[in-house]
Amino acid sequence: MEHLEFDLLFRWFVGLGVDGAAWDHSTFSKNRDRLLEGEIAAKFLAAVLAQPRVKRLLSTDHFSVDGTLIEAWASMKSFKARAQDDKDPPAPSSGGRNADVDFKGQKRSNDTHESTTDPEAKLYRKGPGMEAKLCFMGHTLMENRSGLIVDTRMTTANGHAERIAALSMIEPRADRPKAISLGADKGYDAEDFVNELKSMNVRPHVAQNDTGRRSNIDRRTTRHAAYAMSQKIRKRIEAGFGWLKTVGNSRKTRFKGTDRVGWGFTFAMAAYNLVRLPKRLQAST
Repeated sequence: MEHLEFDLLFRWFVGLGVDGAAWDHSTFSKNRDRLLEGEIAAKFLAAVLAQPRVKRLLSTDHFSVDGTLIEAWASMKSFKARAQDDKDPPAPSSGGRNADVDFKGQKRSNDTHESTTDPEAKLYRKGPGMEAKLCFMGHTLMENRSGLIVDTRMTTANGHAERIAALSMIEPRADRPKAISLGADKGYDAEDFVNELKSMNVRPHVAQNDTGRRSNIDRRTTRHAAYAMSQKIRKRIEAGFGWLKTVGNSRKTRFKGTDRVGWGFTFAMAAYNLVRLPKRLQAST
């Protein structure tokens, strides 16, 4: 809104004249809610992929899936015990907006605590030795021919979200006589996930997680050249996450709640496709 007062490029983009009065900031909030209710982000992503020239670039047989953490718009200081919110004594003031809080020695988990800023954000640790953060988990499905994102999901962060989201994204594309493949990293090497894929006639091109246990991906799958190719191509999906968190400015979301965070995530992935399409279209001519 501040830029609309003096930046001619912003005014041109939104169709506002040089002397026109800028809108009230609530206009954008109301329009955002309309876009959210109409599932415009998902429709916009689908519309980009449905363009005839773009559709020719897409594979319908080979896909890859992965997930990434999106840091929530909530401070760790807001993560408080549910039953003690009204009983805790006020923390001493630090002179700023947020009071000083000492978490040392306290055991906190999603079962007993939640954020007062965004209750849907969950405390999650990406790996051993790493810090736990309040975050959401974004999931993308990529087709392997051109590396374009064809579907997205946003969930709360937990140990099963990636596999559940992957099944929901691949299932509509598996309803065909010919088998398709799905590449994924070793985090998806779980018996129930692999069996679900096989029941849907999807070849599980999942990286083997044989650290201290037996992998659910056997030699019957890994012996094929297509498996090695899927494992090589699936890593391209990380480029989308890298763009999202740098150029897309979405390392930390500006929204609250799974629906709104997912709305922004889907729009960002559609923008990523648009950035990549000129080169892909030029290479195909």
